[in-house]
Amino acid sequence: MALKRGLSNAGAHRSRASGSRFPLAILIFFALLVPLIFFLGRGLHISDHSDISSGPGEKNLDWRERMALQHVKSLFSKEVIDVISASTNDMGPLSLNFFRKNNLSASWKVIGENSSVTDSQKNLTAVNARQETARVKVDDSSDDHAQALDPAKLARRQLREKRREKRANELVQRDDESIVKLETAAIERSKSVDSAVLGKYSIWRKENENENSDSTVRLIRDQIIMARVYLSIAKMKNKLDLFQQLQSRLKESQRAVGEATADADLSQSAPEKIKAMGQVLSKAREQLYDCNLVTGKLRAMLQTADEQVRSLKKQSTFLSQLAAKTIPNGIHCLSMRLTIDYYLLPLEKRKFPRSENLENPNLYHYALFSDNVLAASVVVNSTVTNAKDPSKHVFHLVTDKLNFGAMNMWFLLNPPGKATIHVENVDEFKWLNSSYCPVLRQLESAAMKNYYFKADHPTTLSSGASNLKYRNPKYLSMLNHLRFYLPQVYPKLDKILFLDDDIVVQKDLTGLWAVDLHGKVNGAVETCGESFHRFDKYLNFSNPHIARNFDPNACGWAYGMNMFDLREWKKKDITGIYHKWQNMNEDRTLWKLGTLPPGLITFYGLTHPLQKSWHVLGLGYNPSLDRAEIDNAAVVHYNGNMKPWLELAMTKYRGYWTKYIKYDHPYLRSCKVNE
Repeated sequence: MALKRGLSNAGAHRSRASGSRFPLAILIFFALLVPLIFFLGRGLHISDHSDISSGPGEKNLDWRERMALQHVKSLFSKEVIDVISASTNDMGPLSLNFFRKNNLSASWKVIGENSSVTDSQKNLTAVNARQETARVKVDDSSDDHAQALDPAKLARRQLREKRREKRANELVQRDDESIVKLETAAIERSKSVDSAVLGKYSIWRKENENENSDSTVRLIRDQIIMARVYLSIAKMKNKLDLFQQLQSRLKESQRAVGEATADADLSQSAPEKIKAMGQVLSKAREQLYDCNLVTGKLRAMLQTADEQVRSLKKQSTFLSQLAAKTIPNGIHCLSMRLTIDYYLLPLEKRKFPRSENLENPNLYHYALFSDNVLAASVVVNSTVTNAKDPSKHVFHLVTDKLNFGAMNMWFLLNPPGKATIHVENVDEFKWLNSSYCPVLRQLESAAMKNYYFKADHPTTLSSGASNLKYRNPKYLSMLNHLRFYLPQVYPKLDKILFLDDDIVVQKDLTGLWAVDLHGKVNGAVETCGESFHRFDKYLNFSNPHIARNFDPNACGWAYGMNMFDLREWKKKDITGIYHKWQNMNEDRTLWKLGTLPPGLITFYGLTHPLQKSWHVLGLGYNPSLDRAEIDNAAVVHYNGNMKPWLELAMTKYRGYWTKYIKYDHPYLRSCKVNE
């Protein structure tokens, strides 16, 4: 009985267990079947209910779709629903490949798949545009549900899609433009930040490295200036401790910087001095800073520095003018040795060959007036070296009696090849006297002597030196004024090329004799720019004689290389015009001394402009000349104070001159004339 009860109990338990499992299986079955029926019946096709009219078979399912959509919307976000809708419109039933190919959330990725997800950096705006476009695509190949679209609605839809695409493109373009603007702004900001400034004006340390080779030196000097300002304020406010500290640090900084002009010249202790000075300056700023006081002290220091600069400029002008009129020891030695050896020569050996060419008008004649043997030799050597046929060139040299022997001896020892040369002494021109020449008469007057050598001339370097250049001996020498008497010196010549002794010839000059001067007397290169080297720079137009006869804006021209037509000279009485104006300028009210102002007056309206490539000027004062222009010039001119034979000559231009000097010559070696 007991066994039967046990068996019956076990059977009851089994029947109860089987009865409890069946409803559970039914529940699981329907839970899986309902979504499957929904997706299969729906066909994963969600369309725009406002635009697409469904067929009669689909209307029976609208209530199911609405219920399913309500449940789906509660489970998924709008973005996911849009993706599902777009994918079903395009591809039919939903597939996982769509999620592998699109930039979706990481929760949609399929783990274990080898296919890669599209690049995550695609523009979100472009993705949205594709999704919006995908919504309106109609599946023409659907099985039994052909959709009939109203043409008006289709047109509106297409218009909306065009607007969406246009908007998406605008957003992408605006995005690109904003990025470009941000990058440009960042570049501009980076350019405006000067690391040198950031480091230079930190008074106790340099926070940024910079490429300036003198940044540390300038920092120390800036600290010294501020220390002097606070030093005077500390003394004024009776801050003795701070005064002593500033004074001590000031001396240390001055010793540290010394005469340094670059950071490499500073001692190793300079950074420590900068730091110590910076600390004292910070302390002084906390205790003494007063905007008005500091501004006043800096203004006073600026005025003092300005006065010192003006004084130094005057000294520099004085010294440069002084150097310009001096003769180097080597050239003076050369002249003395040559003079001694010349007068030791027998008379028969003092003559130059080919003297018959001196008055032949068919040859190329040059006039050169100089008291510098070495300079004259460069002019002759460079002309002969670059001449196509040196035998047709004749050089007429005129010097003073002091250098007459030296000039003759040099060219006797160093004849210019097949060219002809002749040397004369200006003091032997008996016709050139004070009764004929106004300049000589004026030089002998007491007023002129007083102007040149006594009155109104400073005796110290710091005083005015503006008139020093007019005391240059060349303005008192007749060699400088002899250019106004060329027909008298060479009466049998028709044309002559005048050359200064500070020029170098680089090309054959015979082409100048073929230039048609159109009835003018002087052929010269003009020197005027927009406002430079015009008549008002050289002449006093406040004088009525000058204002009445000349144009202040008339273009100036250069002496140094001038082609003179001596026949026209005689016809127009150029020397008489020169005498007239020179007599009117006895009191120096028309122009200051020199030969260019009277030359501009004398040849006014009688000068023919030559091409600038014939004559390039400025090698004696202008460091920024175009090298190509110099190389292409027929003649280069060292006008200015920096003559090539002086130590103050510009090194970059000196080679054009030194190439025509043989520094191994015995006379040059003995006088230590070095390159």
